[in-house]
Amino acid sequence: MKVLDASWYMPDEQRNPIQEYQVAHIPGALFFDVDGIADQATNLPHMLPSEEAFAAAVSALGVENKDGLVVYDGKGIFSAARVWWMFRVFGHEKVWVLDGGLPRWRASGYDVESSASGDAILKASAASEAIEKVYQGQTVGPITYQTKFQPHLVWTLEQVKSNIEDRTHQHIDARSKARFDGAAPEPRKGIKSGHVPGSKCIPFAQLLDSSQTLLPADELKKRFDQEGISMESPVVTSCGTGVTACILALGLHRLGKSDVAVYDGSWTEWGANPETPVDSS
Repeated sequence: MKVLDASWYMPDEQRNPIQEYQVAHIPGALFFDVDGIADQATNLPHMLPSEEAFAAAVSALGVENKDGLVVYDGKGIFSAARVWWMFRVFGHEKVWVLDGGLPRWRASGYDVESSASGDAILKASAASEAIEKVYQGQTVGPITYQTKFQPHLVWTLEQVKSNIEDRTHQHIDARSKARFDGAAPEPRKGIKSGHVPGSKCIPFAQLLDSSQTLLPADELKKRFDQEGISMESPVVTSCGTGVTACILALGLHRLGKSDVAVYDGSWTEWGANPETPVDSS
């Protein structure tokens, strides 16, 4: 069993996850850099890397296919859900999210450790370097991790566009109601306001309690029922940049729905494209 600290914060929070990791983390945890272990060939934030790049990065981290993985973050349930989804996209099934994350761990009186230097920091740097080398076409150290890509778990802009007409999947947006309605401006410049036509809004925070822990199954079910989401039909989720959409996927996973797709580019890609249709309420 390996533990991964996958903390990541919104730019406006001005929190540095690697610094916070050095100050306090679950003993033995490795640091997984959400922005570093990402597609280097796009200007969209922290997009899913290629299979080769992901394999190179997690090999450098020391993660093996046989490992059980527990992922946590510094907020409770936030970016850990993204990393849980990433591993599942690449075929790793033995992966869990620590419910309530580091805050709940500390509140329960468990130990944390600090490391100003040390092995895990070197491994995190090695993982980022390995990814950069793959995208620059350079040779990387030994790749020991084998990926097995699961295309049904990740959607592209084209698939979301087709779904507006075809309606094969129920599309749920995890952003705030104000952003979904087009009443609040997008935090990133040059991005339209509103939502994908036909999508429904379930802000990710509505799946969590006050301690940032995932709600029990019966309460989660109520939230999805209120928006008319059927557990019998397929679902695709989206958000601002593909992080909190994974919290919706995690909530649905708790309800036994394990095949939820995430639109990786999410609103940052959709809202920046002059050709995409947008609704606002």
